This record gives sequence, C-alpha cells and structure tokens, in this order.
Amino acid sequence: MLHVAGYQGHTSILTEGLTSLIACLQKEGWGSEIAWTPNVTDHFEKATDLFVSIENGSRHIGYMASGYLSARVPELEVLELPFTIANRESALHALDNRAGDILVKAVRQKTGFHVLGFWDNGFRHISNSVHPIQQPRDAVGLKIRTLDSALYRETLDAVGFQALTSDVKDLVSWIKQNIVQAQENPLTNYMGFELWKYHPYVSLTHHFYGVLLVVCPLTWYDSLNPREREMLAQAVSTSTALQRQLAATQDATNLVRMQEKGIQVLPQSSLDMGAFHKCVEATNLLARSRLSTELFKAYFNG
Repeated sequence: MLHVAGYQGHTSILTEGLTSLIACLQKEGWGSEIAWTPNVTDHFEKATDLFVSIENGSRHIGYMASGYLSARVPELEVLELPFTIANRESALHALDNRAGDILVKAVRQKTGFHVLGFWDNGFRHISNSVHPIQQPRDAVGLKIRTLDSALYRETLDAVGFQALTSDVKDLVSWIKQNIVQAQENPLTNYMGFELWKYHPYVSLTHHFYGVLLVVCPLTWYDSLNPREREMLAQAVSTSTALQRQLAATQDATNLVRMQEKGIQVLPQSSLDMGAFHKCVEATNLLARSRLSTELFKAYFNG
C-alpha cells in the first residue's frame, strides 16, 4: 500500500497537485493500492505529524514548506531570505537545476527525507484585523502568526511584529481567538482558509517566496527498483507542472475575488518598501553569511 497525504483542504492547489501525482502513478501502472489522505488535520493530526510519518516511513509521499525543515538543513535558508525573489520563474528554474541538486543532497545527508521535487508555495503577504500596514511602524504592537522557521520569525520581528509560531491546524483558531492580530501567507491560503472573514487588511509585501518540498522517506526511495523510480519521476514531473501553473494563475484570480469581497488590498506601490528592506537588512546579511557561495550563486544566478 502506497500512502499519500497532505495538510490542506480539498480545494487547495496542493491537494490538486497530489491528486494529479496519484492519477499519473495509477495511469503508469503503479504496483500497489494507493491510500490518499488529502488533509491530515481533518483527522486530528497536525501538519508536523504528517512530516514525522513520512520520515519514519509509515507514509510515503507528501509535501512540506521548506521552512519546517531549515533548522535541520541550514542550506534551505537560501529559500527564506526576505525580499530577495522578484520572479518566481527564475527561482523555480534554479531549483530545477544546480540549486535544487545541492538542496536535495543536503536534505538526504541531514534527514530521513528524499526530495522528489519543488512546488510553488507563492509569494507571502501580510493580513491583519486592525489597520492597513503600509510601513514597519504599523506593525508595532501586533502579534503575527508564521510557520516554524527561525528566519521567518527573525524577519518579522525585525519589521516590528511579535512573531509567533503555530501549526497550520491552529491557524484559524488563533485568529478567531485574537491570539494573533496578523498572519502571513500566500493569497491562496488567505482565501482557502477564509481568513478574509477576520482580516480585512492585506499588504502585498512579497516578503518571502515560498517553496514546498515534495518528499518521501529516504530508505523507501532507495529501495525502489528502476521502473518504480521512473514512474515516480514522471508522476512528480506531471504534477509539478500543474501545481506551478495553478499557483501562478491563482494569484491573479484571488486578487479579483478579494476586491469583490471588499478587502482593502495595498499593492507594493502603496507600501514603504525601502523601510521594510532596511529593517531586515542585518537579518538578511547574517543569513546569507551562513550559506555557501556555490548555493547562493546557483539559486540567485542560476
């Protein structure tokens, strides 16, 4: 039995990506039944439980935001440098080439995961329940939810927020309970989790470009025969092309939906981006100093 799982709802582009991957495996004649759990949080699990289950081999294929793993694989911080990616196509091209090879090797060396591919988790923006955020001083006094990445927290703290981490399972409840007044996510998550019901203010900061790792257990992958690896590679390639297309087109679609709902959306042209950049300059430089020159050049010049 092949166990595939994710941690988002049925309408998520990540769920669509895994659905495509499964369909491709079935079409290619994968030799066992496939058990499919689109959203483990519907079954009283956290996203982190999914990651543990994949690494220990009780599940076989899933995805995870790179930030969840960067504490164990510092090379992944190249994907978390704030305000450094302006073009998603160039970033993904680098990940499909030398930069991706370096990161796959680093993950294999330091964890029990094998990275099958890189998905588009979108540019991340800030929403909140209090007031429009146009400059860093507007963030002061607000608690913001983010994922479990030290560099994410350091960046948001440097801007002026008080950054707190929760599992994605607790995102909506934290907002409902006013544990946090702000959060940061790609627009697909802002709409998918219906955060617009609580956060009428959105600033299109593009502060991070998120990358998802499509992962499987390292020992399981190494046990596959050549034909199984070929089928898996084809399925990942097909699903990756679809997922990336959906991620790019959904940004524009979601902006239209947000305007229809009366969300106050501030584009970058309305934000003091120079002030935001200045706030995170030291954080950015320190993180860059931890990266190898080879990896940095491969990702940003690849």
